[in-house]
Amino acid sequence: MSATETLSMRHGSVRNQPQQTNPRTSEPFANMRLLDALARRATDRPPIWIMRQAGRYLPEYRRVREQAGSFLNLCKTPELACQVSLQPVERYALDAAIIFSDILTIPDAMGLGLGFKDNEGPFFERPLQTRTQIDALQLPEPEALEYVAQAIRLVCQALDRRVPLIGFSGSPWTLASYMVEGHGRHQFCTVKTMMFNSPELFSKLLNLLAVAAGNYLAMQAKAGCACVMIFDSWG
Repeated sequence: MSATETLSMRHGSVRNQPQQTNPRTSEPFANMRLLDALARRATDRPPIWIMRQAGRYLPEYRRVREQAGSFLNLCKTPELACQVSLQPVERYALDAAIIFSDILTIPDAMGLGLGFKDNEGPFFERPLQTRTQIDALQLPEPEALEYVAQAIRLVCQALDRRVPLIGFSGSPWTLASYMVEGHGRHQFCTVKTMMFNSPELFSKLLNLLAVAAGNYLAMQAKAGCACVMIFDSWG
């Protein structure tokens, strides 16, 4: 895990928590290694989980991916997202599962039109190119991301408290980088230009995304994630 990718407990500082448990029951998980490490309690060894979730290294993932027809459809179909979220922990003796999703679900729910090109990665059909577009942005409606909550609830039910489930979101900077550039770039010149030439406008965008990410992570915690991770991929 890089220095810019952080794990946090769902209820503020872990220092104030004597024990982390699922909110629906007072019983701990069968495997508490990850949550113990986050709470700075002694563990027999460092916890292990798959940062990139299920993926092309798993033949069972490739079969489900083909069934889904597209990566985005796989993310947005709770039953299929649940199935692939479970694949790593069913194959390996991991200490946590991570929900199968994508960091760009928030801007997709804001109406930017997320798509994926084979061998190129994600792109937005309607990137933010004008002040008018940024001024018109609204926080996502909760219903627009309900498919993620549904997948989380399915995974938690299937895990039956064997290991905790990790949720995640992209950071405001990383989300803004994709939203302004339209897709991943090596230099991100467009978003850097906005940051330096229109700092007030860029701050407005970051502040909106910070609220959106906070709401999104809170929703994941409420659905059953035991901890959440923030990906600042382009930090």
